[in-house]
Amino acid sequence: MQRDVRSTLSALGARARGNLERSIGIDTRTLAVFRVFVGVLIVADVLARSRNFWYFYTDEGVVPRSHAMAVTSDTAFSFYHISTDPTVIAGLMVVQVLIAIQLIVGYRTRIAMILSFLFVISLDYHNPFITSYADVLFRLLLFWAIFLPLGERWSIDAVHRERRPRAAIASIASGAILFQMVYMYFFNGYHKLQSDVWGTGEAAPLVLGLDDMTFFLAPVVRQFPTLLGIGGLVWFAILVISPLLIILVGRKRMALISIFAIGHLSFAITVRIGAFAYVALAGLLLFLQAEFWEDSKAVAEYLGLDLEGVSRRADRLEAVARSVPDVRITDESYVQMRKQLYSLSIAVIVLTVLLFSVGPYLPAGALVDSDSPHKQQIEQTANDYMIDQPDWTVFAPNPRTTDRYYVFVAQTEEGELLDVYNDRPLTFDRPDEPLQTQYGTYRERFYMNSVRRASSSSNTPTLLAHHLCQTYEDEHGITITNIDMYVVTEDVTMETMDDFENRERNSRFLHSHSCDGGEPERVPLPEGMRP
Repeated sequence: MQRDVRSTLSALGARARGNLERSIGIDTRTLAVFRVFVGVLIVADVLARSRNFWYFYTDEGVVPRSHAMAVTSDTAFSFYHISTDPTVIAGLMVVQVLIAIQLIVGYRTRIAMILSFLFVISLDYHNPFITSYADVLFRLLLFWAIFLPLGERWSIDAVHRERRPRAAIASIASGAILFQMVYMYFFNGYHKLQSDVWGTGEAAPLVLGLDDMTFFLAPVVRQFPTLLGIGGLVWFAILVISPLLIILVGRKRMALISIFAIGHLSFAITVRIGAFAYVALAGLLLFLQAEFWEDSKAVAEYLGLDLEGVSRRADRLEAVARSVPDVRITDESYVQMRKQLYSLSIAVIVLTVLLFSVGPYLPAGALVDSDSPHKQQIEQTANDYMIDQPDWTVFAPNPRTTDRYYVFVAQTEEGELLDVYNDRPLTFDRPDEPLQTQYGTYRERFYMNSVRRASSSSNTPTLLAHHLCQTYEDEHGITITNIDMYVVTEDVTMETMDDFENRERNSRFLHSHSCDGGEPERVPLPEGMRP
């Protein structure tokens, strides 16, 4: 009898372990694609940031190193803080791109992954005023990816290893990175549950009505508010049931992934929120299992694609990879020690994250003492390396329902009034349609959010105003004496989604600055000009 019970329990345990490994396992082909995707995103991000190189990343711009360091922890880490020389900063960006290329080809992959992570957080610390949820999610995915064998397939490391690659990886690290995506989705849905708007179907139309952050196909999509409402309800629903991304396996999981992917691709062509859609797609890739690759091969064969030709090109690339020097320590004792250290590290990190990220939401959340010095130390370390979990309140609990644009009232030596932010004669009317064109890049909008939210003691608006005082005179030959910053808001309703003229407008004073360094004085405005 006891033997039967033990046998049954053993069988149940083996089945549970198998189901768990199936749920958190990541196909090594998927890991390879993720590695390449992440490397490409790093290269693309550095190239995109280079458009604002002087403005955002040098002491000649609006965020000198001293200001960036003043608003971050004393123990925060950044390669980019070693110098204020623009040549050095540009050189570090080139190094970051080269390491990302090393990651793409999979050479010394774990080292490339660690260095890529450190460079990404370094660049974010170099200007913390222009980051967004996309940057947060990207850093977290990069952090968990450090503990995954990203070079298992389709890499120079895989060629040097000279053994058959594992089919899939099921480990604490694989579970952690998948859980990261589910955590982000589920808690965003949880916060949306606190709102009445998301359940009515009005949330998505209102978001697409924000002219200062929508672009490309958004004006077309706005014409179909009913379909937008249905799409918003579907998105809201899948966020709430996002734990199924781990629970489901195989083709059932693929179906759910497809819905998430369609949502992110829809954002990518309508909402200008940086790289969030692409970063989320990179994380979503990790849920694809063997069935995806089997079905992809079947579709390719059905379409008559030359798979043998692809195999021949792969063989040529493998020959090239073999010519790259293999620099590894192969001593068995060192390898075993590294494996044990890795296992211990990932176990401690995952348990800590679970305790302090998820714990407070559970009934036993009181066990996580907010005053504990250990908790504070852990949170400080997580903050220093930018891997602390945010609340994930993207468009939650309620979507934003106000459009914004900025008017910077400037007075010249001759007494003329100008709007120097939009480079035009002074008016509080809309500077452009669509409003998102007032920002040269999407990170400029994030920066202006930081200016708008700055406290009275912050230097962020002052540095921007000082920069404008200098550059406007250099570019236009006009001397500015004072600058007053205003933000103008427009109320977005279901009726005024696409009707900009009939929106209710209000303005709010932000900051006053004297270009000669004296005590700032508010610039008098013509009566009735300010909304």
